Amino acid sequence: MLAFLGFSMVVVFMYLIMTHRMSALIALMVIPILFGLIGGFGTSMGDMMLEGLKSVAPTGVMLIFAILYFGIMIDAGLFDPLIGAILKVVKGDPLKIVIGTAVLAMLVALDGDGTTTYIITVSAMLPLYVRLGMNPLILSSVAMLAFGIMNMMPWGGPTARAISALHLDATEVFPPLIPIMAAGLIWVCFSAYLFGKKERKRLGIVQINHAHIPMETAAALEEQTDIKRPRLLWFNFLLTAALLVGLIRGIMPLPILFMIAFAVAAMVNYPSLDEQKKRISAHAGNVLMVVSLVFASGIFTGILSGTKMVDAMAASLVSIIPESLGPYFSIITAITSLPFTYFMANDPYYFGVLPIIAKTAAAYSVDPVAIARASVLGQPIHAMSPLMASAYLLVGMVGVEFGEHQRFILKWALGTSAVMIMAAVLLGAI
Repeated sequence: MLAFLGFSMVVVFMYLIMTHRMSALIALMVIPILFGLIGGFGTSMGDMMLEGLKSVAPTGVMLIFAILYFGIMIDAGLFDPLIGAILKVVKGDPLKIVIGTAVLAMLVALDGDGTTTYIITVSAMLPLYVRLGMNPLILSSVAMLAFGIMNMMPWGGPTARAISALHLDATEVFPPLIPIMAAGLIWVCFSAYLFGKKERKRLGIVQINHAHIPMETAAALEEQTDIKRPRLLWFNFLLTAALLVGLIRGIMPLPILFMIAFAVAAMVNYPSLDEQKKRISAHAGNVLMVVSLVFASGIFTGILSGTKMVDAMAASLVSIIPESLGPYFSIITAITSLPFTYFMANDPYYFGVLPIIAKTAAAYSVDPVAIARASVLGQPIHAMSPLMASAYLLVGMVGVEFGEHQRFILKWALGTSAVMIMAAVLLGAI
């Protein structure tokens, strides 16, 4: 009964947001409450939802100050040289712009953090998409597909969790994943080529001299010029580099790092109190839209976990695997990781479900190393999960609806995982 309720809740949620019958913000709160009431959990859901909110609170705080920090960097002109360099290469060609988006997202995603990947990629590329009138869903989808693969790096969340949960060593799990990730990245570049070719056919190659969004008034242009800080370019670059190093090395918790970086950036770039207020106000709308979705997802997560629906869903999927398929458990793990990692956060999947799968697979002499590798092949699907806070940041920055983005990217994310699973089988990694 719990498994049925859980799957039904996910299906109803996705149907409502993908058909525009309900906004993601409202659906994340209303749908789980409705199914919790149907399951008879009315009196205890308050505590469940509060636990869910507590679990996402650090992420919410991090996103508030991450958006404000990178907003200030954009205002100050940190990314202007990057945009100029990209423009010299792409020269108004939609095909080159989309492929450039993919390559940039892959490079930035080396740090394994979705928030910084999306902020930097969108900050650099969105002006080009707006200038040429390109479909913004292409930008959000290509960036997410690239991150979904690069997140499999050993210092990324899923691979590190799989290694830890099964008590393995990174040197035996990760090296065989490298050619598999390469196959996935080739697929992403191919997808980007198809997107770009379609946009080139629709728009043609546009001759442009700069990548900035056209301003409607002289006053707006003057304001944009006033907030630039070209003399502080190297300071801002070094501050951002230090921030990224801190993120990768885990010097402090992510929310604290972004809070400190924001405070320093605001004081140095805009020392006047009035200037600081204006910069914060300029990005307040984006902050509110993204963070409200993150806290709403805490309701969804809290009820899904607190009612044990997620445990029942996992157990039901594992139990339906026929015994005759036991020797192919690593392939089954790779395939089931797609739905598992979509409706579950990484922690409950890798620390709760994966050890059970590995133990079951061991009965059929399937190496836990293969299970660990297989478990991360669904990450392109996990990247678009409604439980991923960075997904809301991405669609918020690009300016598209969450459900619209889900509908656009789904088949391409499925294709990415399918390519990696096939490569893993052919290369003997699983």
